Amino acid sequence: MSRVGRLLNTSVPVWRASVVDDGGGGQETTWAQTGTLRARRSQPTARERQAADQAGSQLDETWYFHPGADVRRGDELRPPGRVLRVIATFEPSEPGTYLRADCTMRQQLDDTT
Repeated sequence: MSRVGRLLNTSVPVWRASVVDDGGGGQETTWAQTGTLRARRSQPTARERQAADQAGSQLDETWYFHPGADVRRGDELRPPGRVLRVIATFEPSEPGTYLRADCTMRQQLDDTT
């Protein structure tokens, strides 16, 4: 078991986009869940919380996974009520310790507009 295994205290669905033919000569992007992984979300700093309270700001989050977890740039993490786009993934300088995914919040469209 990895060193971070006991710290991964939540499960998060991971979704990945694929391009498929639309049957009319074009293509469309579809999303499919690739799995639900054990993870840990890093708590935002006080400065990040203050910035996120301001209208129009972007909220970034860092998530940690087991090393070798199938999480890639462009994937989406979908914890309840939110959608986060994976901007980049990193391994620490000591391989096999954990996988870090830097994410940004994607705002959902309001159906009332």
